[in-house]
Amino acid sequence: MKNPVPQAASLLLEKLLLLVHIRPLPAGSDRETPAPAPGYYDTSCFKRGDLLEVPRTLFIHFGIYLGENRVAHLMPDILPAITGDRRQIQQVVTNKRLILGVIARTASVRVDTVEDFAYGGSILVNHMDRLFEDQVLGSEEAAHRAEKLVGTTAYSLLWNNCEHFVTYCRYGAPVSFQTEKFCETVKMIIRDQRSVLASVLVGLASIVCLGVAPSTTLPTIFIPFFLWMAG
Repeated sequence: MKNPVPQAASLLLEKLLLLVHIRPLPAGSDRETPAPAPGYYDTSCFKRGDLLEVPRTLFIHFGIYLGENRVAHLMPDILPAITGDRRQIQQVVTNKRLILGVIARTASVRVDTVEDFAYGGSILVNHMDRLFEDQVLGSEEAAHRAEKLVGTTAYSLLWNNCEHFVTYCRYGAPVSFQTEKFCETVKMIIRDQRSVLASVLVGLASIVCLGVAPSTTLPTIFIPFFLWMAG
């Protein structure tokens, strides 16, 4: 029988970090913010197989450039799990689709334009190469790996996110440094008894994100979660 504690911790962290993926909507609008028009980014400096990074509020979104203004990237999305209509699936992922995809742990490796991928954010090129030194695969190999993975896949913030996808494609090993850093930060907050207020805030945020009452959450999730993180 699998230990439920790591699973509960994984679900908790995914709930807590879900909001960092959601694109903000303009005031007074109930629709998605339109992506920049084609040509917004200068793609002449991009090469096939390049690893593209788009810094967001707390986390970074990653993709592999395939050439001709196309980027392969992993996105949580519910549609591939409920329909085979490629025209619907290929439309830009909305917040609702993304949230339901995270809840259902469903995603897709999709190919979008640079504009739709970056969504107005700044783009860094091959910034992670310095962390892997001589592990960088050939550009064509990286692009080929990305193309082979296009389609529906499982999603997990901790074990299979957009960073795992690109590091596998370009470096041959699926890792996520930003997830590891976040987990270490949470552990430090919980272990440091001087950060009582911070720990309380983490707990309150967890309750809100989980959408359950404290009386049911503490015995079933928080106590084993704190023990697991402190272990």
